[in-house]
This record gives sequence, structure tokens and C-alpha cells, in this order.
Amino acid sequence: MVKTASTMLPLGTSAPNFSLPNVDGTTVSLDNFADAKGLLVIFMCNHCPFVIHLREALASFATEYQEKGLVIVGISANDVSTHPDDSPEKMVEEAKSAGYPFPYLYDESQEVAKAYHAACTPDFFLFDQNQALVYRGQFDDSRPESGIPVTGADLRAACDAVLAGESVPEDQKPSIGCNIKWKEGSAPEYFTGAPAV
Repeated sequence: MVKTASTMLPLGTSAPNFSLPNVDGTTVSLDNFADAKGLLVIFMCNHCPFVIHLREALASFATEYQEKGLVIVGISANDVSTHPDDSPEKMVEEAKSAGYPFPYLYDESQEVAKAYHAACTPDFFLFDQNQALVYRGQFDDSRPESGIPVTGADLRAACDAVLAGESVPEDQKPSIGCNIKWKEGSAPEYFTGAPAV
């Protein structure tokens, strides 16, 4: 597995806008969440072993934190011509199978992923009630075959702080996963494709 790290978008960045189709056939936009206490945007996909590694824990985390008032949105931006397992039809199946309680959106143009400087799956972006970026980093230290339990400790701590109206520590570890599968010739300038350290 080639490992790619999050770009670590600067803290304080305003949440880039999006309006994308959800697996349930509706369209979900950033504007829908103007009154949210916190917004978590996750770039993810169906087939990535790093996402699969977190799959069960991510569904449980999302159920728990949505009940606390956190808004969560998953976005898949992979090129389905090269990775058909990530097609919108397969996303419908995966959302149901995994029990994801959040909207799972398809970014066909990849423009939203580029606006967020997303690089890997999973890539987590947490915004406060003002939609300013306060956390971009890992779910926790666990990786496939690492033997480290999946707890979501890093992301949980950040979300707890946001929901309590407290500041999130700026010492954050980047998320690591598979690179987003960019369409041929369209990889953004910020994406080097270099393996993470």
C-alpha cells in the first residue's frame, strides 16, 4: 500500500463551498449546515484499505457524535473510470452496508476535493461553528496491520473541544491513507503523490 499524507490545510481556513449529490438522491450543500455547532468533512471511498480499517469505528463514531450535535459529511472524489468500486451505485451499497448515518456525497468533478486540498482517504477536516478549520488530521494512530486498536482518540478530542466551545490544540498529526484517485492529467498542484513518511 502506498501511503499518502494529508496536506494539512492551514488552520482557520473557511470551509470551501460544496453542493453534491447524496446516496439517497438528494443534493447536500454547505449552506445546509450554517447553524451547525461543528462540521466534519471526511474525504473517503469504498475500496481503500485505510477506510475499510476504520469502517466500523467510523460508523459508531458518527452515530455518537451526530447525537451530540456534530454535523458529518462523507465525500468520495475518486475517478470511477479507474476505480469502479467507488461508483455512486457502489456508494449507495456501501453506505447501507457500513451503516454510515451521514450523507455520503459524490464529487465527480473532483473540484470540491481540490478546494479542500484533500490528498488521501480518509482525510478529515473539522470546522467550528463559524465554519473555520480547527482540525485536519488523523482519526487515531491505528493503521491497517499496525496492531494498534482503532479508538478515534485524536478526532474525538478535537470534536469534543469544538462541541464544548473550546480551542483545539494545534499540534495535529496528518491523516495517512491511499491517495485520491485523480482523473488522468488533473492531479492538483498541491498533490505530489509522494509516499508519507
